[in-house]
Amino acid sequence: MYKNTLVVSAAALAIAQAFPAHGQTQAQMPEVVVTAVRGSAPSASVAGFSEAPLLQTPASVSVITREQMQDLDIRSTTDAARYDASISDAYNAVGYAEQFSIRGFKLDNARSYRKDGLAISGDTQIPLENKEAIQVLKGLAGLTAGVAAPGGIVDYTVKRPTNETLRSVLLEVRERGTVYGAVDLGGRFEDRRFGYRINVAGERLRSYIDGADGHRNFVSAAFDWQISPQALLQVDADYQKKSQVTAPGYQLINGVTLPNVAADTMLNDQPWSKPVETTSSNLGARFQYRFNADWQAVVSANRHEFRRDDYTAFPYGCSAQELYPGFCGNGDYDVYDYRSLGEKKKPLAARAVVTGRFATGTLTHELAAGIDYFGNKESWPDYVYEYVGVSNIYRPVAVAPSPLPDQPSFERRKDNERGAFVQDIVGLTDTVKLHAGARYAKVKRSELDVAPTNAGFWLPNVALVFSPNSDVAVYASYAQGLEHGGIAPIETTNENRALAPGKSKQVEVGAKAVVNGISLSAALFQIDKGLEYIDAANTYVRNGEARHRGVEFAAQGKATRDLTVGASLAALHTEQSGTGQSIYDGKRVTNVPALRSTVFAEYVLSPAWKVNGDWQFASKKAFDEENTVFVPKYHLLNFGGAYTARVNGMPLVVRAQVRNVLDKFYWRDVTPDLGGYLFPGAERTFRLSAQLDF
Repeated sequence: MYKNTLVVSAAALAIAQAFPAHGQTQAQMPEVVVTAVRGSAPSASVAGFSEAPLLQTPASVSVITREQMQDLDIRSTTDAARYDASISDAYNAVGYAEQFSIRGFKLDNARSYRKDGLAISGDTQIPLENKEAIQVLKGLAGLTAGVAAPGGIVDYTVKRPTNETLRSVLLEVRERGTVYGAVDLGGRFEDRRFGYRINVAGERLRSYIDGADGHRNFVSAAFDWQISPQALLQVDADYQKKSQVTAPGYQLINGVTLPNVAADTMLNDQPWSKPVETTSSNLGARFQYRFNADWQAVVSANRHEFRRDDYTAFPYGCSAQELYPGFCGNGDYDVYDYRSLGEKKKPLAARAVVTGRFATGTLTHELAAGIDYFGNKESWPDYVYEYVGVSNIYRPVAVAPSPLPDQPSFERRKDNERGAFVQDIVGLTDTVKLHAGARYAKVKRSELDVAPTNAGFWLPNVALVFSPNSDVAVYASYAQGLEHGGIAPIETTNENRALAPGKSKQVEVGAKAVVNGISLSAALFQIDKGLEYIDAANTYVRNGEARHRGVEFAAQGKATRDLTVGASLAALHTEQSGTGQSIYDGKRVTNVPALRSTVFAEYVLSPAWKVNGDWQFASKKAFDEENTVFVPKYHLLNFGGAYTARVNGMPLVVRAQVRNVLDKFYWRDVTPDLGGYLFPGAERTFRLSAQLDF
């Protein structure tokens, strides 16, 4: 493991030496903020077809910038999600894939995660080393994104070449021996029409769960060419390889009681346990042409490739007591040898859009129109899932692996989606704007041994924004969204089959304002969609309705010259109805707290020192569909600090963090997937990093 990290670090330093600094400027320490603070991230593109002021955007949007990722030691989307109360874990198993829900709806791994607005696979940890920002749209994205889960989308903005020379090296260590190193290089070539941005990272992974270890290597490059004052060409590529033993979750003792375990206990601990091996890559291009000050066209495309070899000594059920799911009263559980090798996804996404401004009489118009395409091919094998023995959560028992051979992977599913869209933002008066748009989505899906899907959908979107002045806006919106049907889980009668596409609807009202330097936002929403579940015949179906009603609140900014504050709150009420089954009708959705909140503060003690802290709260969550078992609420307290110095004239920043300061045990993720699993959160952990800019 050391070797992988050191090799990458050596390569990174070699690249740094290959680009000597010219015209170097001294880096300025950015302000630390939590989400989109005015002056840090005043605009975003995730809710539209181009950058737009957040204050005037009729949607709930949060942004975390590169500077915030550095100052808050954010190394993954999981780290970032704790600052937005609307985002929750959703089968976010250590060592597997980061998966989330927004507004109580689990995101679609194929369409809800985006790179510069184009869909990529969310089946592994999405690297942040080459990301300038994480933008989160909460709510329906049918107009802008087409097919996506109703909760929202997460869009990762890629770092681009810098005009000034950038040289930055970051090293970090954590309490169990994780070692992380990254290099960020940017600037212009001698011919300043050409620019570059290179990121390299290596990581030896030592999880808070004992034995969930591995390593990760990453490299990326982005280049641009200012062909003319009107024309800009950008290209980027990245590659990541990650190998880590995954940590499965727990089931209920006797099928009814929460386990009493240490947070670092590992169930995937057989002598033959292997790490999950994943590789992912992107190749993107973007061409922008500005016709004049008011009109421009952008054509962009991205090819993403994902491959995974999945190995797990999987805990499920208690055959001695005929519990499926559930662990035995004495802590025994059945062990299955699970192998699925050669899983592949190859999404290709492209978009062409024209945006411009004009007037008709007294009305002003901001028009966007275009077309987009998404194609994806998915392959996977007939997996091995074989009972091999019994182990115990308190006293592990070694069992022999299955002798069954691995099966070949072959193409099973193909998606082809084409869309055409138009949106007009009409200035009715100086204070009122009407946002009106629609998308037509043509969705085709073919699966092995299943009749193909070929259907078209209209997705309207309308909003009204009232801005009495430049610091206040109130809006109301109505939107329709579209998502592919869920995939039937293992051991259902239609396992691995996808349901037909389904539409969803959202009504939202909100208000945004800037008061004394504090950015405030609030939203009240209702989302309706078809409910998907396993029926009495053990078949995965869509029937009835899921309705999520909620309120979101956010505040962030500088309370004083030295004090920066932030808060995020989400209250959610979920209803299920129309199935005719008491197990679902009238019950709360599993793994969704009624209330989540985060409060953050940073204080500048002196030009060299600053400290920060945040407090997180989540109310109790239902574990099972019947709502007979709830996991308790929890509070988490985190502290951090930074010291800035100069070394040979170069700025050095040393940062430290202590997470879960009070060392509280809590159930972080209570997923309903695969019969329902509980994942404990990290115990008290430490991080220490040093960043040198030169």
